[in-house]
Amino acid sequence: MTASKRRRHEGTVWQRRYWEHLIRDAADFERHLDYLHWNPVKHGYVSQVADWPWSTFHRLVSEGFYPEGWGGRGGGSESIEAESFGE
Repeated sequence: MTASKRRRHEGTVWQRRYWEHLIRDAADFERHLDYLHWNPVKHGYVSQVADWPWSTFHRLVSEGFYPEGWGGRGGGSESIEAESFGE
């Protein structure tokens, strides 16, 4: 454990900026899923959501929750606006 964490009486599980959030409704749940799936693109690890191999996105596409092209970079009808995610 780092000196900074000891000073703040922090453990090793939660990040400093963590806050609890109760999902309010289906729309809120969908926004949070979008946020989670978009994060690898936002941070530059991949250029589109489907390229992140460890994502639940692939399962949700097969279940019909997301269209296959969601989170692409083509600028077409399946492109997204990252600002609409999360809080």
